Amino acid sequence: MDVGDEEERLGALLLRLAKSAHVLQRRNMGDLGLTPAQARALAVLGHCDAPPRMAELAERLQVVPRAVTPVVDALEEAGLVRREIDPDNRRSTLVTLTEEGRVMCRRFGEFRARAAGELFAPLDAGERRTLLELMEKVEESGKNLRADCRSAHARFDA
Repeated sequence: MDVGDEEERLGALLLRLAKSAHVLQRRNMGDLGLTPAQARALAVLGHCDAPPRMAELAERLQVVPRAVTPVVDALEEAGLVRREIDPDNRRSTLVTLTEEGRVMCRRFGEFRARAAGELFAPLDAGERRTLLELMEKVEESGKNLRADCRSAHARFDA
């Protein structure tokens, strides 16, 4: 098997596993009443040390800022987040989790863990640790690639 075949198999396998994970997560979190975009935004907010500005949330979600507005609108309507004026820049809006939002984040984390447990059930603990280390290594490399892409887009948009 040559390198091209191996990379093609890796790419196809990654896509199939991502779809499987998505199906498992949707099945496990179906009763939460969140769209995938809302759940993702909530998960990102749950990992923020401080409430992010709307533009920062968009960057963390890797979407354009205008795409965040309807997601935050829906989360706010559901009582999971609230918008606050940024005291350091009154023209900016911060997105803050409510207590109900924090509870939902914990539930979402439980559902995600259950889905991962199902997906990776064939692996023993050592294999899971190894896979985690390898995936984190690939993700770290991907962060650099995403930063390069954002920089290229910024130069193009300027």
